[in-house]
Amino acid sequence: MQAKICGVKDFKTLNYIINHNSPPEYIGFICNYPKSKRYIKFDDLKKLTNANKGKINFVAVLVNPDLTFLEKIKHLKFDYYQLYDVDPSKTKMIKEKFNKKIITALTIENKSDVKKYHKYTSISDIILFDSKGYEKSMSFDKSLIKNMPRLIIKMIAGNIKYNEKLDNYAKIADIIDLSGGLETSGKKDLIKIDIFLKNLRKINNENKKKNTFNRST
Repeated sequence: MQAKICGVKDFKTLNYIINHNSPPEYIGFICNYPKSKRYIKFDDLKKLTNANKGKINFVAVLVNPDLTFLEKIKHLKFDYYQLYDVDPSKTKMIKEKFNKKIITALTIENKSDVKKYHKYTSISDIILFDSKGYEKSMSFDKSLIKNMPRLIIKMIAGNIKYNEKLDNYAKIADIIDLSGGLETSGKKDLIKIDIFLKNLRKINNENKKKNTFNRST
């Protein structure tokens, strides 16, 4: 299972994550949603995304962005656009016009919300299943996505804690996305980030051993 750490907004946290022994595959930045305490103004965003990120994917988290804003950020070092509240036709247009990989974020309350993924499978590279809370770190019933097709790359978010039993999520998703769960008093906590990334590495190593054993027996 891969990891995404979202809502990074300062160089100290960013450098710590990038240089961690088990860095996440994705780092997300809140680009156009001022309601979030993790929102980053453009000038700061420009500086942060200019960091030497190595193999990590930088993700622009966007809530129904307009073309003016997308033009403004198109030269920043983003690998993915994570889109909330964007319909399939606009998603396709954004992907083609700006040549970015797409994470479609679906906010989930019930099974009918989950089924919306069908509209995006031919457009999106990753489907994110998140809560309705956006910046409020709310939860949803994760069992709703239990029986999703394996061919879909699934990311899961929504009030997940850094020290939860993360292997439960490995059974239903490919990528786990944490933001508020890595914070203390509203700020990213480097100790929690370290624990989360080490726990995930441990789970992945254990699963690799199990798979190797199963293939050899």
